[in-house]
Amino acid sequence: MNTPSILRRTLTCLALAAVSVTTLWAGEIAVKEGQKIAFMGDSITQGGTGPTGYLTLTIKGLESAGIKATAIPAGISGHKSNDMLARLDRDVLSKKPDWMTLSCGVNDVWHGARGVPLDQYKKNITEIVEKCQAANVKVMLLTATMIGEDEPNTNNQKLLPYNEFLRTLAKEKNCLLADLNADMQAAITAAPADSPKGNLLTSDGVHMNPAGYRMMAATVLKSFGMSVEQLKAAKTGWEKK
Repeated sequence: MNTPSILRRTLTCLALAAVSVTTLWAGEIAVKEGQKIAFMGDSITQGGTGPTGYLTLTIKGLESAGIKATAIPAGISGHKSNDMLARLDRDVLSKKPDWMTLSCGVNDVWHGARGVPLDQYKKNITEIVEKCQAANVKVMLLTATMIGEDEPNTNNQKLLPYNEFLRTLAKEKNCLLADLNADMQAAITAAPADSPKGNLLTSDGVHMNPAGYRMMAATVLKSFGMSVEQLKAAKTGWEKK
């Protein structure tokens, strides 16, 4: 059995089937020609700037739909919501992007005593969103991916209210939502029995491998409003050597 090809088909079906709460899903892509997208995040975002990373694949996916956009990388390893709030002006707002995607929450939980409690996380994320919107920067919130590819573990259970807050905030603040956590869990659940346990989408349970970054990019593009056919075209482009 060719596990990688089965995995690719599984991820493709899941990415095309799942629809996030605030997704634009009519083929009308929210990002327009010439716009700039800032990608705020931690090491997952910092690592997403490579050839197989989700920043690169997102920009390529938009281009496959006839939209040329520019990425502004703003991921720093180890950063939490307080760190991102502190550098928002420098790393995002000063660059005058049209959009910002925000990937934050893994380190707030994973770092334990050095992390950020839920109440403070809510304040930090809300302030980030409000500052962006005041500067006319549109926001897409990304739910935090998993901390180990086993949903029942302690860290993933602690992460649940952080992600539920992001879903609620997206509705309240009229932000787009890319529900990465839901799509990641769905991909793991649907994976073939002989697929690699614990490293289906990650290299270490947290940081994405190429399949994980494809999942992230597909979810982001879906949430920007790409249609089923547009996503298929994007995925075909990713697979070309």
